[in-house]
Amino acid sequence: MNEDIRNTTEATQSSKRRNRYNILRQMLIGFIVISIVNMAISYLFHTPKMHQIANDNRELVLKYEILQDRIASMQGKIAEIRHRDHYVYRRLFSSDTLAIEGIYNPYPPSKYENLKGDEYSDIMLNTWQMLDAATRHTYAASRSLDEVQHFAKGKEQMSQAIPAIWPIDRTKLKAFYAFGVRKVHPILKRRTMHKGVDMSTDFGVPVYATGDGVVEKVEQGKRRRGYGRQILIDHKFGYKTRYAHLLKMFVKPGEKVQRGQLIGEVGSSGGSTGPHLHYEVIYRGRNVNPVNYFNRNMTSDEYRMLMENMKHNSTLETDEGTSNEEN
Repeated sequence: MNEDIRNTTEATQSSKRRNRYNILRQMLIGFIVISIVNMAISYLFHTPKMHQIANDNRELVLKYEILQDRIASMQGKIAEIRHRDHYVYRRLFSSDTLAIEGIYNPYPPSKYENLKGDEYSDIMLNTWQMLDAATRHTYAASRSLDEVQHFAKGKEQMSQAIPAIWPIDRTKLKAFYAFGVRKVHPILKRRTMHKGVDMSTDFGVPVYATGDGVVEKVEQGKRRRGYGRQILIDHKFGYKTRYAHLLKMFVKPGEKVQRGQLIGEVGSSGGSTGPHLHYEVIYRGRNVNPVNYFNRNMTSDEYRMLMENMKHNSTLETDEGTSNEEN
């Protein structure tokens, strides 16, 4: 009797286990079937969630395009400001354009590495590059306008400081040699950059300060090398002038000078082959062409004749040699 009861119990438990197994198997099969069907539907048809994501992506692309249009419009306005700054504002103050090294160079590609590998990489990359360029240009324009504002506050002082007259009497001038690259240096016999202009004249011709300023440096120089006896004047507002190869110097460092004040005499000291004045205009650390400042007190005919008579050839009778500061 007991054995029959035990057998019946075991049979019942075994039947229950099979039923649970069948239920679990059916549930697993149903889950797999539902997953496959869901994947198929997702692949063939947009679900509401996918449809919403697609709409969001389209809206995002549209926003990027609108942003690009606004950046382009802003760049156009910045270009207008730069144009007025260069051709209007700075001309009122006789000032060269502000130069900030590398400000208009694009950033390296490595800056945008994190934007790559995405379906929308191109539009994001272009937008960021446009925005970065606009930011750099805005900074440059802001710096330049700040400087113009400073010029406006000290306009009277600046008008006296800008090197705007000839450093010697033009009637004493025998020959004039140009600023810029020359094919053959008369002493070094090689291609060099001429950082100023040379005014050939007689020994002892007076040399005048071309603008108000403070004498920054007075040097005796070396024999047959470099600038020889030279005077460097700081006119503030970014301007400096250099007067080299002098015979005599009548000022000392720290002394204030005024436009037209006698500061020295023409000589042939240093690396020179004859009496002349080597004259430089330096703006914000960069040598610029002094001729651009001479025409402020010349008639148009005088200026035209100067340009026609300017010597660019390499057979100079007077020139400077080399120094640590030149060539």
